[in-house]
Amino acid sequence: MDDGEKDALTMFLDAQRGAVLAILEGLDDEALTTAVLPSGWTPLGMVEHLGYAERHWFQEVLTGHADPLPWSDDPEPLTTPRPASEVFTFYRAQCERSNALLAATPLSTPPRGHHPGDFGDEVTDLRRIVLHMIEETARHAGHLDAVRELIDGKTGLGPR
Repeated sequence: MDDGEKDALTMFLDAQRGAVLAILEGLDDEALTTAVLPSGWTPLGMVEHLGYAERHWFQEVLTGHADPLPWSDDPEPLTTPRPASEVFTFYRAQCERSNALLAATPLSTPPRGHHPGDFGDEVTDLRRIVLHMIEETARHAGHLDAVRELIDGKTGLGPR
């Protein structure tokens, strides 16, 4: 019964994911791995963070289980020692896995896992997981958009 709603949510989430990738398209390794803001995160680290978020919300929280990471956790948040090709492959794979779970699961399905903290108590079904991921991805796409402008002056990037 929720196919229309699910299609709309998937479309908006995919649009934000596409914006993240489009904003970073054409940047070289140096630009992807250089912190522009005082907080110290890098564009590539942000992509890896978004891959972790996809994995956490759709696998750990929704299904209660996630496949092992292809590498050990790193102590530095929002930076990565991995090459761009590996990080972008990881991000795309997590998005594909999330979409497969979303396609196969009713929006009203309660999570089997739990997100720590108060926000975890508000996540009562897949619908709220998807809404959170739209917000999370859009928020970070905005960060990346501003950083891209600081790197090379380009604005208005992303899918139209």
